[in-house]
Amino acid sequence: MARSSADDMELKRACEAGILSKEKAPEKVVLSMRVAKGRVGPPRGLGIAGKLTSRHNMAKPRVLAVTTKAKGQKTKAFLRVLKYSNGGILEPAKVYKIKHLHKVEVASSDPSGCTFILGFDNLKSQSISPPQWTLRNKDDRNRLLMCILNLCKELLGGIPKVVGMDIVEMAIWAKENTTTKVTQVSTKDGPIESVFAEAESEVTVEKDLVSQAEEEDIEALLGTYVMAIGEAEAFSERMKRELVALESANVYALMETESVVEEVLQGLEVASICVEDMDEWLGIFNIKLRHMREDIQSIEWRNNRLELQSVSNVALSDELDKLLVLLQIPPEYEESLTGGSFDEGNMVKNTEACEWLTSAIKNLEASNMDPCYAKLRAVREKRAEFVLLKCTFVRRAAEFLRNYFPSLIDSMLNDKGNFSQKGQLQRPDHADMRYKCRKYARLLQFIKSLDKSCLPPLRKAYCHSLNLLIRREAREFSNELRTSSKASKSSTPLFEGPAGANQPAGITDSSADAYSKMITVFIPLLVDESSFLAHFMCFDVALDASDSEENSSSPRTSKASASSVKPSTSSADLGVLNQCLQELLDGIQEDFYAIVDWAFKLDPLSCIAMHGITDRYISAQKAEVAGYVSVLLDDLETRITILFGRVCLYL
Repeated sequence: MARSSADDMELKRACEAGILSKEKAPEKVVLSMRVAKGRVGPPRGLGIAGKLTSRHNMAKPRVLAVTTKAKGQKTKAFLRVLKYSNGGILEPAKVYKIKHLHKVEVASSDPSGCTFILGFDNLKSQSISPPQWTLRNKDDRNRLLMCILNLCKELLGGIPKVVGMDIVEMAIWAKENTTTKVTQVSTKDGPIESVFAEAESEVTVEKDLVSQAEEEDIEALLGTYVMAIGEAEAFSERMKRELVALESANVYALMETESVVEEVLQGLEVASICVEDMDEWLGIFNIKLRHMREDIQSIEWRNNRLELQSVSNVALSDELDKLLVLLQIPPEYEESLTGGSFDEGNMVKNTEACEWLTSAIKNLEASNMDPCYAKLRAVREKRAEFVLLKCTFVRRAAEFLRNYFPSLIDSMLNDKGNFSQKGQLQRPDHADMRYKCRKYARLLQFIKSLDKSCLPPLRKAYCHSLNLLIRREAREFSNELRTSSKASKSSTPLFEGPAGANQPAGITDSSADAYSKMITVFIPLLVDESSFLAHFMCFDVALDASDSEENSSSPRTSKASASSVKPSTSSADLGVLNQCLQELLDGIQEDFYAIVDWAFKLDPLSCIAMHGITDRYISAQKAEVAGYVSVLLDDLETRITILFGRVCLYL
């Protein structure tokens, strides 16, 4: 016969180690056995309607360990279920307290009697069927159950309900297969002597299931039936027959109470009718609930659509608000664009209005808008309205500036303090005029960006007006220079050869100084006006950081001013700029020619000094905007050379 797992000391030590790995305090393993765990239900492997059951109903290898733990003067007993991990190591799976055990039932489905069920009254879910435990043979079963029942009687003072097995057979098996020894057990009343049953495997269990008094009662009962203690099976059969007889008598007694049975049947019938009515009501409620669920789903679907529509409406409203911002003309800008004044005090508002109009027209272009918005009728009409507003504003601004430049120059022409007078040379000063013009520089830039075709008339009006001012300044300055310079009485007649050695040097210096003053004052002025024209009238030229609008009294400064303007890559703009410069400076060369001719008549040898001065200024003019000034200097140099050639003919 194979050795029982209860005698396996290695198994007991493995159980103690597994329990110790999860519990803080060690527990004593009284008994440990290998079992198979199953569930109460259909036959193994089959479920309802012959279907295969799930893997949860299949037997699983487990180890049941009965343990005790001392806590003060009390001793607690536990039933632990251990399972094998992947590494073959036992680890705790479940733990049951013996004090909650209320029933031990041998499964009737197992004819061998090796399967039993333990019922505990503290399980959370009583609806779940308790597990079945199957051992190899009845001896192992009896050994485990006797150990559990003895612990219950010793520690709790009673045993749980036993179903499906004969308690007398258990007592007989315990006497035949165990020996007893006296030990001390700690209880709540203190240490007492306890009789343990010890099997050959040295596994100890507590007191017998039957006490001495109960055993005497059983022997007296056996004496009544004239049976010995060894005739347990015959005694059991006798008791079963008497039990059947008693049950039959009970059935006859019940049949005699026919009226009570009829009342019970009527009650059952009424209950059946109530159950049918309840079933019908439940069916009606089920239909109503199904309709309610369908209605709820429909309502949720419509709510989702409404929520989506609400979100879409909010997004559409935001988009329309943004579009309306593009289509609406701000009131503060509308007045400036339609009929506002262009006075100096209103130029800030006019500039802001131009900035808004430029950005509004740009934003409404098809390339800068969503294609679906660009095709809208409102957008097309608003774009046309903005274009018309642009044309109106540009026309008004251009007309104002065409009248403003001549009026500004006329005010300067009417002021005699701006020109040289008798006995006083007046250097031309255009700083105030440029300051006033700069206030309209931004307006000119916006006019160029909105409509370039309006610039040529403005440039022409500006050049023509400024030309009148510069020519008068040059004429007055030249006349005063010639008037203030005195001719020497001993000067050499014209074409009579060079002056003698005793000719005063001051006479010769006077004519050369007059020419030098004329060149020094007006050449830088012309260069600065050329640069200012290129910048102010929005030609595509770039200016350096140096200030080209400040006047200078030396050729070096004039060179810095003239070279501060760099040409643009646009050759068309350079051609237009040269035409404007020609209109600006046309006619001023006559005053320079008059000074040269006067100086030559006064002192022919002054041509040498005038030629040197002219040559220095020619080398200083390198910028494109100073091209017409360079042409003027070249003409002066050529005229001086021709006059000096006449002198050389008489030498």
